[in-house]
This record gives sequence, structure tokens and C-alpha cells, in this order.
Amino acid sequence: MHKFTVTITEEFEADTAEEAALLMYQELTKRPAPLHYTAMDESKTVTNLTLDREKADAFASVDHTADPGNW
Repeated sequence: MHKFTVTITEEFEADTAEEAALLMYQELTKRPAPLHYTAMDESKTVTNLTLDREKADAFASVDHTADPGNW
């Protein structure tokens, strides 16, 4: 299994970094999850991804921890 660092980027105008983080948190609680991501693997290879909302929602609705491949 590989390890990835996954990030999302949103720009906010704020007076402090904490306020910007709080604004991001507020956005995440008000609207569906973002669809644009950047993923970096152990070798520092960066991939920019845009997910399909319908496929992402279908994936999110399944308990993938029950998959024997995850044991």
C-alpha cells in the first residue's frame, strides 16, 4: 500500500492564517466536498485530479474497510 499526501487549495482573504483556516472549515461544512485535489506520493510525484461527483459519491457511500484487500 502506498502513502499519499492529498491537498485541496482554496484562496481566502483573511487577517490571519487561523482565520483563513476557519473560513476553509466553514466552506467545508456548507457545501459538498471539493472535487479538485493534488496528490503526492512517497517519491514526491505530484498528480492533479478532478473527481467526477457521481463516482466520488458512490465510492464514499461504500464501507471500503470491509474489503479483504485492506486487511
